[in-house]
Amino acid sequence: MKILIAGAGSVGRSIARELISHGHHVTLVDRAPDAMRIASVPEADWQLADACDMGALADAGAGDCDVVVSATGDDKVNLVVSLLAKTEYGVPRTVARVNNPKNEWLFDDTWGVDVAVSTPRIMTALVEEAVSVGSLVPVFTFHQSGALMHELTLPDDSPVIGELVSAVELPPHTVLTAILRDFRPIRPGRDDRFERGDELLFLTAQAGEAALAEVPAIFTAGTEPASASSREGTPEPA
Repeated sequence: MKILIAGAGSVGRSIARELISHGHHVTLVDRAPDAMRIASVPEADWQLADACDMGALADAGAGDCDVVVSATGDDKVNLVVSLLAKTEYGVPRTVARVNNPKNEWLFDDTWGVDVAVSTPRIMTALVEEAVSVGSLVPVFTFHQSGALMHELTLPDDSPVIGELVSAVELPPHTVLTAILRDFRPIRPGRDDRFERGDELLFLTAQAGEAALAEVPAIFTAGTEPASASSREGTPEPA
């Protein structure tokens, strides 16, 4: 892919190195002369220019890019670059860095942002994931679709331990996408069973957000796992 990164600070350079190592073509744009540390990412194309300027974006090849990443330390700049990339150059995918969590609500398709990456939010999720057992921890929001990803670590007394994955019924619009066990991901199949300490990753459509509160109750002590077969066999009240 051809990728343009606005912002050649430590974040932008780190992203560039990763993308180049994966075989992508990267252009770094920054308006600060002291950011032109070309030797740090010699494989990238570099441009000293203001990425908020349409001419600069054109010179950097925005019209031919598959992705534009706005990785500066200024949220206003990241929004403007994303908007220009999407509306003026029709870039298929824009990714924007959110520096101040208070500005996160702005980073949506109104400003041309397909994916917003908030470092404070990600770090909060990682901290919560590390210390929370039996609680549903938000991991990621897909801004374009509104889908939500959550993680839950099974407590030792979870009622689903030993149960078949296929026997546990989840709320509508929510699916179990992966089980993390012994440091490796497992694609859950009908014949797999839950084990003590499993980390569960759920994907929920926007329409199912209101029912997310039901998920921890299914996997924590004090409730019986809701199975499709048991519900089907329960007689209707007279």
